[in-house]
Amino acid sequence: MKSENELLEIRNLAKKFIRNGEIVEAIANISIAAIKRKEFLCIVGPSGCGKTTFLRILAGLETPDKGEIIYKNIEDKTSLKTTLLFQEFALFPWLNVRSNVEFGLADNKKGAELNYIKDVGLSGWEDNYPNDLSRGMQQRVALARALAYKPQLLLMDEPFGSVDAQTKEILKRLLLHIWKEYRITIIFVTHSIEEALFLGDRIIVLTKRPARIKKEFLIDLKHPRDSTSQDFNILKREISDILFEEVGESFNS
Repeated sequence: MKSENELLEIRNLAKKFIRNGEIVEAIANISIAAIKRKEFLCIVGPSGCGKTTFLRILAGLETPDKGEIIYKNIEDKTSLKTTLLFQEFALFPWLNVRSNVEFGLADNKKGAELNYIKDVGLSGWEDNYPNDLSRGMQQRVALARALAYKPQLLLMDEPFGSVDAQTKEILKRLLLHIWKEYRITIIFVTHSIEEALFLGDRIIVLTKRPARIKKEFLIDLKHPRDSTSQDFNILKREISDILFEEVGESFNS
């Protein structure tokens, strides 16, 4: 009997590419049980292990060679509204903030974009263009546009990777606020263990390429999380050690 709280299940996903005439195995037999509605799932792994490929499959931008994505409590997969947010913001430079966010509106309700702009803290910047904004502000616009689509599943591919440390802290807190407000399912890929621990309900650690699941952690720490606490840092060290096993093997091979 499936739970009404479940959204997705991933079974044995695998993907290979042909690159420079050679077969590159990106991911191999990834299975994730019971991704829940309103869950914040973080995925970490070594650079180049296939994390982005995995997200692109979930977004429907790539087709797996084998395996399946099982949609729970949804009539068909086309009815699951999914948005993928990249590290690079993909804003339209010829459109102002208001028009960029309007582009994502699910219901085309005039004026609704202002609510999303307000939610990401950009009220007063509606008439500015992307080139007028800092990188952190541009990512807020991209997030507002993604929210305007009213997704059930928000996929995020290292969205804070190109901003400075101070801006990253602000964006992490903003994302938690948005997640609590909208209660959508988020699958968040990051290189940062601390970022994953600050945000996630669950963390999945992947191996080096081809990506397989190395270990899964359920994070039972209350928000807001203190990155200086003993519990936080015990988990950080454990995940760090697991990742170093993968990277260290690469150094020694």
